[in-house]
Formats: sequence, structure tokens, C-alpha cells
Amino acid sequence: MTTASEKAHALLDGVRKLDDEWARAIGALGEPELRAPSALPGWSRAHVLAHLARNADGLRNLLTWANTGVETPMYPSPEARDADIEAGAQRGAADILADFVASAGRFEQYAAAMPDDAWAREARNRQGQPVTGAVIVRMRLSELTIHLADLDRGYDLDRVCGLLGPLTEDVVQHAITSRAAHLPALRLAGGGFEWTMGAAPGETVTGTEGELLAWLSGRSDGSALSGSVPRIPAWS
Repeated sequence: MTTASEKAHALLDGVRKLDDEWARAIGALGEPELRAPSALPGWSRAHVLAHLARNADGLRNLLTWANTGVETPMYPSPEARDADIEAGAQRGAADILADFVASAGRFEQYAAAMPDDAWAREARNRQGQPVTGAVIVRMRLSELTIHLADLDRGYDLDRVCGLLGPLTEDVVQHAITSRAAHLPALRLAGGGFEWTMGAAPGETVTGTEGELLAWLSGRSDGSALSGSVPRIPAWS
């Protein structure tokens, strides 16, 4: 049976892989490209990068909480989170890119130094739900996956899932867990994986992992999927 530490380190390998992919995707971005719209309504590419930077620092706070037992919320408040993203997006191009790289490095370094027994300990996410250290790394992997497609730099979610390989199952599972309140009893199938929601799921919805993830995250209406697909709101 896989331990929490083993799972966390596998997920952290995926985080490192996507951090490297992000570095390639943003390395040539200048002011015009950063100010251009992303695939997220109302957000420029600069907003996406600022969000990912603050997300890295916020999730490092949760790892600190799990590791030390000292309550360390992800963000001081929802308003502070939004203000920090907006302020970060208004910085110059070089500062935005440097902030993204530095914050990603801080998360990786802290996670790599976590003792094995800390990965099963819990913090609480923004909704007040308990999350283990391993789940916190999965949260970071999910953010990097979904927002790489949002960056609108030639990545769709099928391409990003292809980079992740077997870890795609964890990312889709995280999306299902995060969207549970919006999902009826269903069976999802794609890419050789299957996920079941509800004690007696009815309809089976099938597609590629990227298509399922796009629908679960509100990036698509699910028209590419097979089955009776309910509409769910966007996941920011």
C-alpha cells in the first residue's frame, strides 16, 4: 500500500515537471503577451501568473501548518488574496516572471524538506476542510495543470494531461472532490481510468482525461463527452 509520503513525493515529481513546462511556456513573454487576455474571463496572462505565484505561497503556508501543527492559513482573507493577485498582475514583466519562478521554487523546496511522518498530518483549506500534506501537493499539481491551459499559449488539457501520465488520475480525482457539490451520481471513464460518484451511480460519462477535466473545471460545457452531461459552474 502506498504511504502518504510516497504519494506526496510522486505528486511533487509532477509539480516539478509542470514547473519546468511553465518555465518553457512563459520564458519569452514580454509586456504585450502578459497584458493579453488569458482564457479566463477578465484575467490577463499576468493575472494567471500572479495567481499561481500567490497559490504557491499559500499552499506552502498549508504545508507549514501540516508540518508544524501551527495554524497557518493559506491567505489572510479572500480580500487579501484578490488584492495580492491584482497588485502582482500590475508589476513589470520581468518582476512577474521572477515572482512566479521564485514562488514555485519556495514551494518545491519546502515540500522536498518535509519529514516523512508530516505528510499524513492535516491543515485546513480555504473552505475549512481538513487536507493532508499529500493532498496539498495534489492541490498545487491541479492548479498548475488547469491554469497552463488557461494561459492560452498552445496548451489544452489533453496536452497537459499527456505530460502528467498516471498522475492525471490524481488531478481528475481532485477536480471531482472539489466539485462534489455540483455533481450527481455518475461514473466517469477516460484514459483507462474510472471514477465513481455516489453509492449507485447511473449515467456513465466518457471522454479523454483532458475533456473530463475541462468539463469538471468549468472550462467546457461537456459537449465533447459521451453520455448525459450536467452543466457545472467554472472553477477559478
